[in-house]
Amino acid sequence: MHIPTIEDVKLAAARIAGIAVRTPLLCSDTLDEATGARVFVKAECLQRGGAFKMRGATNAIAALAPELRARGVIAFSSGNHAIAVATAARHFGIGATIVMPADAPKIKLDRTRAMGAEVITYDREGESREEIGARLSTERGGALIKPFDDPNVIAGQGTCGLEIGVEIAPDIVFVPASGGGLASGIALALPGARIVAVEPRGHDDIARSLAAGAIARNEPGVRSICDGLLTEQMGEIPFAIARERFDQAVAVSDDEVLRAMKFAFLNLKIVLEPSGAATLAALLSGRVEARGKSVALIASGGNVDAETFARALGV
Repeated sequence: MHIPTIEDVKLAAARIAGIAVRTPLLCSDTLDEATGARVFVKAECLQRGGAFKMRGATNAIAALAPELRARGVIAFSSGNHAIAVATAARHFGIGATIVMPADAPKIKLDRTRAMGAEVITYDREGESREEIGARLSTERGGALIKPFDDPNVIAGQGTCGLEIGVEIAPDIVFVPASGGGLASGIALALPGARIVAVEPRGHDDIARSLAAGAIARNEPGVRSICDGLLTEQMGEIPFAIARERFDQAVAVSDDEVLRAMKFAFLNLKIVLEPSGAATLAALLSGRVEARGKSVALIASGGNVDAETFARALGV
């Protein structure tokens, strides 16, 4: 198992330069007053493809040997990794086949197809996306680009942290986490910051994994509006980093997430999907003492369907 380092993150930054977008850090006096902290919001919702996933997907595809890359790529994802792999594959002029749950948000299914990818749907309750992806990779000869348990994907996601570090030296970084690729990559890029992983309530496998010292699994069938944070368990590589670097993991409810989406729209003027608003929900909840601290939080994505966004604005 190869554990990436900050040098891998720096190499990823060079690979994705000019392809992924350098996103801004946003501030709000209202947010600072509500939390007692100096808060900087990394607006990855403005990234190409609408989410941070573009970073890892681009780095992983760029790192492939040219003859392997030419065969196309395979991925499995609930949405944002799918869009990112499809977008990066289009940039490199190769084919992409993406395995997505049949109940994924329509906006994510549509955007993946719009990037030219072939989408194969599955039943997340009764089928294994990992098994389907592995079979397709064997049958078609394409490289499998995993959503989080891949050193090149983790290094690519870590470039988000490098960009933060150029502008500020945060005491605490709130990162949405499911498989742990983004959070572990940012931990590599910002070794002096406390890393707070944020996950949906009832889907708190990272908190349980850190407490037990071993990877815990989630019970099947647990639902949340944070569709991008509903993996069965975190990856082995992210866990190896997390057990050394994560300060804690906190869980947020759907209602807290909806209120955070509304807060972001009214005060930061950005549109966030539920998974992208989880970090803001965690900070506003007060479960982590941040008063007087410099805080960075990752607003990881903005691919939200109109019905869910309207629901958030109505809370």
